[in-house]
Amino acid sequence: MSTASSPSTTATDIPPFVRLDGARTTAVLDLQGPGPALIYFGARLGPSIDLAAMALLQTRQEAPCSPARTPSLTLSPLPGNGFPGRPGVSLHRDGRDWALWPHITGLEHDPSGRVLVQSTDSAHGIGFTHEVKLAPREDMLVMTTRIHNTGDGEVMLEACDAPALPLPGGVTHWTAFEGRWSGELQTRRIPRFGGALAKENRRGRTSHDAFPGLLAETDPCGELSGEVYALHLGWSGNHRLWADSLSDGRAYVQMGELFGPGEMRLAPGESYLSPSLYCAWSDQGRSGAARAFHTHVRGRPQHDRLRAKPRPVHYNTWEAVYFDHKPEVLMRLADQAAAIGVERFVLDDGWFLGRRNDRAGLGDWEVDPAIYPDGLGPLARHVEGLGMEFGLWFEPEMVNPDSDLFRAHPDWVLATPPAPQLSFRHQLVLDFSRDDVRAHIHARIDALLRALPIRYIKWDMNRDITHPGGADGRMAAHAHVQGLYAMLDQLRREHPGVEIETCASGGGRADLGVLARTDRVWTSDTNDALDRLMVQRGLSTFLPAELMGAHVGPTDCHITGRRVSMATRVATALFGHFGIEADLDALTPSERDILAAGVALHKRHRDLIHTGDLYRLDRPDGEIGFGIVAPDRSEALFSFTQIAEPRGYFTETLRLAGLAPDRIYRTEMVWPDRGGDASPLSLALRDGLAIPGELLLRVGLQPHRLKPQQGFLLHLRAEDAGPVA
Repeated sequence: MSTASSPSTTATDIPPFVRLDGARTTAVLDLQGPGPALIYFGARLGPSIDLAAMALLQTRQEAPCSPARTPSLTLSPLPGNGFPGRPGVSLHRDGRDWALWPHITGLEHDPSGRVLVQSTDSAHGIGFTHEVKLAPREDMLVMTTRIHNTGDGEVMLEACDAPALPLPGGVTHWTAFEGRWSGELQTRRIPRFGGALAKENRRGRTSHDAFPGLLAETDPCGELSGEVYALHLGWSGNHRLWADSLSDGRAYVQMGELFGPGEMRLAPGESYLSPSLYCAWSDQGRSGAARAFHTHVRGRPQHDRLRAKPRPVHYNTWEAVYFDHKPEVLMRLADQAAAIGVERFVLDDGWFLGRRNDRAGLGDWEVDPAIYPDGLGPLARHVEGLGMEFGLWFEPEMVNPDSDLFRAHPDWVLATPPAPQLSFRHQLVLDFSRDDVRAHIHARIDALLRALPIRYIKWDMNRDITHPGGADGRMAAHAHVQGLYAMLDQLRREHPGVEIETCASGGGRADLGVLARTDRVWTSDTNDALDRLMVQRGLSTFLPAELMGAHVGPTDCHITGRRVSMATRVATALFGHFGIEADLDALTPSERDILAAGVALHKRHRDLIHTGDLYRLDRPDGEIGFGIVAPDRSEALFSFTQIAEPRGYFTETLRLAGLAPDRIYRTEMVWPDRGGDASPLSLALRDGLAIPGELLLRVGLQPHRLKPQQGFLLHLRAEDAGPVA
């Protein structure tokens, strides 16, 4: 039987097992070995389960040419216990003290579902603290590893991953996330094989191509059914992912920060804390795992600020004016934005000293009097007078060589002399590990926030950290990210009413580490609606809609050159933190009317989109279908887009998900508003039909014939839920 643990125990009374229960999941720690081991994470177990029997069921006999007793897979696998896989912690003192052999010495277990396990290796002067948390009303397992140098000499820490997550033998596939600039969060499904799937990121930010996330799936697994584990490392810098299948049949995943040579040194008394590893389990497919992540993210204390008011509809000036700033043009754009219902006007790149293109000005965060002789005050006051909030773009970590800042402080950039800097967007990276650098940049931003009614910062980062050397010649990638976090935390303390967006050439820094101190992600630099459907689909595995910036772009996408209808652009951006990034002067009257109707539609359903449960539908290639369903299943909004021509005359029946089978739903096609070129069913849906939930779930409805890039939205409301407000 499980032995209950007290809030704090000593080595003499540590129980053999600790059990944590979430809403639908259970995690079990085995504390009998040389280190804590997670022996179960999955469906919630019954209250009378004998945990000793569970551990016994997992024991193995001696295998040929193998140890008599299989080395345990602890939270930090170590070479000292003979584990054959990659160590979870790797360190040494001048080549010694590397074969660690810690023993559990203390335990804390509180009612919030948080467990701290202390382990000590007195022979080598190293202490471990593993934190494992599973909140009672959530299903997110959150784990960290802390290493303490309790010895006399300096420790060279080469790796310290978050705790390892063992996986059941039934896992058959890995789904990894890859991509590029303007094509983030693409998925690749890989059959599990003997050996390790390894991904490393050395770009200094979360990256576009190696997002720190992974799905471990058991076939058959889809969006709505099947067993899946979803993992994400909340860290905004270099990282490593390791998903291993050992020859003895065990599988596990480790994720952690990736250190450079000599980057992490611990003096006596110092410690290092790994980034948090977030783990979700679902037996309701990938969408079930996504809902577990969304529940956790929405339950964070910092998310309360996003619930204080509806997420404002954005207008961003970038694709309207680029660097060609003219106050009279911007004020006219503000007038037009307000007229179609925009609630926040964001002035993007080009407002500061010498900024006429991307070759100059970064670092000189003062309003350029040549463009704005009266400063930004008149524009900001004009925006506020129209009932909108005013926002401003910064790229604080960067500097152009052609800037006053660089000419005064060329030593403030990250560099690895004598190696030359790579040419990368005509800019270099400031060393945010330095107090003087952060103090200078903070002072400039703080002055603007105090002088102007700025309610929103777009914090951009448009290049990789390719030469992460600090002033002393040591690797500074880790310290740069910690400096970034420190400045963001400082700005949040000093200006709590200012929202901050994390942007890194789009979704290059979109993780739960940076989102602990920011309010939304710029999901991708592409506003091509069809590409955006795939990018947003990938990121929705980990983030809910209200954190994903999603904008209606110009008629001709500036990145892909593709022309997508305004109706489809609106329908795509609707399911995020909605905004517009187009030249409103260039829109036709018809496009303007459709856009205004789209803004109104988003506002009408914004609360549902930003609080509801996500159900992505299993559809053939060339189609995207998903829905947002109210937690009480009283209301839903479903989206369907035909990206490519279907193989047959008609696509497959659209079966919905997440609805209550015993309720009647008033089902209405609310977008787009087109004429009679559709089927009798779709025409009837424009007036609304009362349909049992059971039919929508089990039988579905037949979409009318659509051309590529067309789609529709369905709104459903249970008839017993009352009229729409």
